[in-house]
Amino acid sequence: MDFNFTETQDMVRDGLSRLVRENYDYEARSNAISSESGWRPEIWAQLAELGILGMPISEDDGGFGGGSVDSLVVMEEFGRGLVVEPFVPTVVCAGGFLKHAGTAAQKEEHIGGIVDGSRIFAFAYAEPRGRFDYADLETTAKKDGGGYVLNGHKAVVIGAPWASHLIVTARTSGGQRDRDGISVFIVDKNADGVVTRDYPTVDGRRASEVYLENVSVPAEALIGEEGAGLPLIEQVTDEAIAAQCAEACGAMKVAHTLTVEYSRTRKQFGVPIGSFQVLQHRMVDMYTEYEQSLSMTYLATLKLDADAKERQTAVAAAKVRVGQAAHLIGQEAIQIHGGMGMTDEMAIGHYFKRLTIFDAEFGNIDHHMKRHVELVRS
Repeated sequence: MDFNFTETQDMVRDGLSRLVRENYDYEARSNAISSESGWRPEIWAQLAELGILGMPISEDDGGFGGGSVDSLVVMEEFGRGLVVEPFVPTVVCAGGFLKHAGTAAQKEEHIGGIVDGSRIFAFAYAEPRGRFDYADLETTAKKDGGGYVLNGHKAVVIGAPWASHLIVTARTSGGQRDRDGISVFIVDKNADGVVTRDYPTVDGRRASEVYLENVSVPAEALIGEEGAGLPLIEQVTDEAIAAQCAEACGAMKVAHTLTVEYSRTRKQFGVPIGSFQVLQHRMVDMYTEYEQSLSMTYLATLKLDADAKERQTAVAAAKVRVGQAAHLIGQEAIQIHGGMGMTDEMAIGHYFKRLTIFDAEFGNIDHHMKRHVELVRS
């Protein structure tokens, strides 16, 4: 597959790679994720200053005229450094909702803040009993005068501890699992009735349980058409999946590199373990899995602007392939490193954790395998 990036994208990759190398070495990242806040706002400000937060947003909407391929470039480099800053929730998800269905007033109010880094979003879509079904919602939004009142519980909302605003999915009509009757809202995290319980995640990020208790929002908070939000949610989450596949590819590349380097220095029976043919074969398998995942990620990214079925089929296939590769590469890396690979003192353990958690976000391997089969048969 011949895939050439533009000169601008190559320049962005080089600059971002340098930023990650200089600011996201193992010690700096460890200090950041173990701090009280769990991240570094100064890095977010640098990303804004470099134009990274506005890259995938069109010029008409106030960004720098890029798209999903630009998000891929960014996320691949973020994966190499295990960057925890909330690019996907803020730029890909919130920016995606605004791009596809936001009103002119909503874009004017929020996109400038996304681009300059002053407005941070978290995507509150998952619920404790919803599994991976975006339509399985207990959170409700009921009409109240000129606005809505939201009630519900959103689980594992990545980046919510740092967010100024939330994108919330809620049911405005219909039964709990109906595809119709789902709406999307912008909610100020500081609004009355919004309660959060923050915690660190296994892979070094921060998340919140978000409780909505009679939260009043104006009619202008609704994104898109009332009750017709599910296709919009599926489109934006497909874009988020493609971006996170790119992140996983970046992390897999580093995990493979670290494993090869370790095999050259770790000795057993007086020789480097990398000289053992069986380990060489396993490391070749790791590299093959990475290359296949990268190709599938590129294809899924290119299909994001296709019709819904073609987009969904490509994204589901990529999520399965990348998820399988993430499991294999992460587990092989740990086995070749031995038990010490799981300690906090070695970087490989942190790559393993991120690659493991990747599978559970926006649907795991089994979910997307079933989704892909259903799409192909339909």
